[in-house]
Amino acid sequence: MEFPKIVSSKTKIRFQDCDPFNHLNNGSYINYFMNHREDQLLKHYDIDIYKMAQKKGISWVSSSNQIAYLKPAFLMETVTIESQLIFHNSSELKVEMRMYDENKTHLKAIIWSGFVHFNLLKQSRALHSETLMTFFESVLNPVSAVTFEERLSEFKKMKTEY
Repeated sequence: MEFPKIVSSKTKIRFQDCDPFNHLNNGSYINYFMNHREDQLLKHYDIDIYKMAQKKGISWVSSSNQIAYLKPAFLMETVTIESQLIFHNSSELKVEMRMYDENKTHLKAIIWSGFVHFNLLKQSRALHSETLMTFFESVLNPVSAVTFEERLSEFKKMKTEY
């Protein structure tokens, strides 16, 4: 079975997530990105991180986020969010997620999120299974940039308007 390397979804920016200027609040961007990723893992890869946590006692915890806010997302605006796995090793994942306007003509924000595989029962780092490692290899879609700042530069060189 072939899995998509980039997954995408659309969502509407909601009132409770906005600041007094009707912009998506900076802290709320991460929630939108994480909700997108959780939904897409289930939809495209049949990975239910909550069921995995309940039944196997393992999941992933956030370890880091690097985010750049490039254009505001506005109240009741529909946005498109894309994500892809850009790095993995025996216990870590790094995912790049991008938020655009609905038609993907303006890049609004980009985030690199790090996750650590975690054994909830032992409260310690866990190693990915061989099955997970094989799956990650099949969906891995690395970027040429080594650092987040380099990646921002790449977007500036592309004709992506923001």
